Amino acid sequence: MATKRELAALRKHKSQQTLRKLTDLAEKVVAQAQRLENPSVEIPVRALSNVRFNKKKQIIEMGDRTQSRTLFNVNMAKRFAQTFLVAKACKELLDAGKTTSIRDLYYMTKHTIGRTSENTFDDQAESDPIIEDLEVAVDTLREELHLFASNRGSMVGELTLVDAGDTIDARRQGSGGWAVPSIVEDEVIQFKKCDAKFVLLVEKDAVWRRLNEDKFWRKHKCILIQSQGQPARGVRRLVRRMTDELNLPLYVLVDNDPWGLYIYSVIKQGSINLAYESVRMAVPKARFLGLSSYDRERYDLPDDSTIMLNSKDVSRAKQMMKYPWFAERKWQRELKKMLDSKVKLEIEALSRKGITFISEEYLPRKIEERDWLV
Repeated sequence: MATKRELAALRKHKSQQTLRKLTDLAEKVVAQAQRLENPSVEIPVRALSNVRFNKKKQIIEMGDRTQSRTLFNVNMAKRFAQTFLVAKACKELLDAGKTTSIRDLYYMTKHTIGRTSENTFDDQAESDPIIEDLEVAVDTLREELHLFASNRGSMVGELTLVDAGDTIDARRQGSGGWAVPSIVEDEVIQFKKCDAKFVLLVEKDAVWRRLNEDKFWRKHKCILIQSQGQPARGVRRLVRRMTDELNLPLYVLVDNDPWGLYIYSVIKQGSINLAYESVRMAVPKARFLGLSSYDRERYDLPDDSTIMLNSKDVSRAKQMMKYPWFAERKWQRELKKMLDSKVKLEIEALSRKGITFISEEYLPRKIEERDWLV
């Protein structure tokens, strides 16, 4: 494991690289102004129309389409100025060697302009997309801009790690677990002793707590992480690092509905909106452990454990069947089974077979029989 001096040098080097990118962006705009040109910045388009599925790498990638954001355009001027307000604040953080939350950045950059009634930002819903625009514009990540989000996700299991210099034994984190931070890069988080055989990522907090209380991670030698729905970037990046650096397989346990399957696909292939991050966050070898549309019959789950699909569920499932990353026969079969049955299952439905059924029968059997999809 790297020494404190080596980690400090790594942090400094990464900060200098990011600072250079921000400075290059500013210098380009200044040069345009000096040539009496309309200052502009190119922002890659973050939409389904500008992503492609790399079948060989099994990840979603961003395409080449960009949108030019100019200063002297009534429809773009505000967002142009907001982009550089955020860039300036990030440069100040990097210069000071400090980090802050995306919420705090919103307040750092919000103010009323001169004697007008116009604010630089009216709410955080305006500033968050600007941060993402800046990420893709300078080809860097929010975490490298020294920005973090609120902690979301907890972890317990057979792993010792170092978090900002403090040693954390994930075997001794009680009922709540270690809170996964937003920034989990190797200059902040380092892995030490690992006795785990796999990582299990669970969508639901209540299910994660059941597995933790039953000490599933101890009996089956694993690392247990909960994502609280769609995984935060810190969780996605952490499990990617675990699969790469610790060579651990990743199993994913989500609800049997279109939204649960999409959570799995985001972990595996990346997301449409953040396609530029897939190369560092997606885990193409992630294994879908369940819940499967076929589990209802396979595990003899009672009829009163199901929920009827609503119109949004049906529409979403049909939409997902058209995505190239769901084109394989096994996924078409899974989604078609869901639509044909007209019902969905939440993970908690397994409790109808007994409060410890999930930890003592369902998951062990799934893993032993290699009953998963990839």
